[in-house]
Parts: sequence; structure tokens; C-alpha cells
Amino acid sequence: MLKETLIQATEKGAAVLKEYFDKPFTISNKEGMNNLVTEVDHKSEEVIMATIREAFPDHFILSEEAGEMAQSSSYKWIIDPIDGTVNYANGIPICCVSIGVEKDGQMVLGAVYNPFMNEFFLAERGQGASLNGKPIRVSEKTEVIHSCMVTGFPYTYLDMPNGPLDVFERFIRKGIPVRRLGSAAIDLCWVAAGRFDAFYEHKLQAWDSAAGFLMVEEAGGKVTDFTGAYYSPYQPHLVASNGKIHDELLAVINNQKTL
Repeated sequence: MLKETLIQATEKGAAVLKEYFDKPFTISNKEGMNNLVTEVDHKSEEVIMATIREAFPDHFILSEEAGEMAQSSSYKWIIDPIDGTVNYANGIPICCVSIGVEKDGQMVLGAVYNPFMNEFFLAERGQGASLNGKPIRVSEKTEVIHSCMVTGFPYTYLDMPNGPLDVFERFIRKGIPVRRLGSAAIDLCWVAAGRFDAFYEHKLQAWDSAAGFLMVEEAGGKVTDFTGAYYSPYQPHLVASNGKIHDELLAVINNQKTL
């Protein structure tokens, strides 16, 4: 029932994205530069939450636009109704619905669906990860220098040492391809599917990574914070990889190794 509701909620949210993609819709800006929200974010969120509430009215919900709907439940749904809103608002079809489900503080289910590419990623703790029903695995690369990676940048750059541009420069000056797609959930799923060997980002919210980080783990990869500690979606830093390049990648990110 839990997995079926997750799939249904994800599909309904994605149907809203498809319905409005080629139509006019309102766009506004939240706090910060280029922190967009559209009426489609809200419409997608509404159908997702209605589906969850119908099946599990007592479950805790955390959603990007609506915030927390706290309940004294061991289950929490973490929702991003459009991950990649800037892409969506500009007619770029690299965006998705992302929903993770926690039980007693541990992520147990995750779904990420990009309806424009017809790619539905699903992960269940202990049961693996799949793309459109077929199992997926991370890549086999063993060196960072030969890797293909993906990252994202916060819209507000904090004046901090070892920031996003500093780290990015270390890789691109060595000719390592580092892409930026604009959707952390898709980035993580593409690591899980072996398309990218790693993904790192300095500033994420729980709804950005809740489903995707489980996808990577269940596909055989590794996800940590920048210190190498076990990843929690409630802190900002994330490094996800195939596992084989993880230690070296952390060393480069933390400026402890030169490529």
C-alpha cells in the first residue's frame, strides 16, 4: 500500500507537469535570486498531498512549497513537486517529481519521475533501484580523473573557503567533464543508473535529495556529507558516487589532494 501510494502520487504530480508544460502559467520569485516557484509547483503539490492524505491521513508531510504538516507518525513523506523549477519555467524538460518516504528517521522508499523523458526511478530499501521497472547499477570507474560528474550551484554564493567555484575549478582545469543539469534529484538518479560517476553539491534541501540519495545507495553507490559521514538530507552537503572513487573525490573536494 505504501509503495503503491508513492507511485500513484508521483505519477499524478508528473501528469500536472506535462499538462501545463506548453501552456502559460504564473511564475514568481521566492527569497533569493532566481529562486522561482510556479503555479504548477503548487498544483503538482496539491494532487500529490491529496493522494497521500487519502491513503495515509495520519502521516507527516514535508513539502517544498507547503512546508511541514506535522503529525505524530513514524512515517514522513518528503516532497518536491517540481525539482528543477527554473528548467521547467524556461521550457527545459530536465525536471521531475521527487518523493521520499521515511520511516522512523530512515529513508525506505524513493520515487523520481521525469515525464518528459519517460523515466521513472524507484528505490526501496533493501530491494534495489530501478528505472522503468528494470534494475540499475552504478558505474565501475575507479579514478576521479577518468570520471564524468555532475554538480549544482546555489543561487546565493556564500563567501566561504572551498566554495562551489573553487571545487569546480579543480576538476575542470584537469579536463574532467562536470555537468550541471539543474535538478539534484535527476543528478542522483543518473549516478544510480551509471550515467554519471559522481555528484556533489554544497547546498541542498531535504526535498532535493530525499529520494535520490536512496536511489544511489540501492544501486550500489555511496552517499556521504563532505566529511565522509553518513548522509542526512537535513544537512546541506552531499557527495554521491559509485563508491569506487568516493574517498579520492572527498579528498579533492576538501582540497586534501591535487589531481
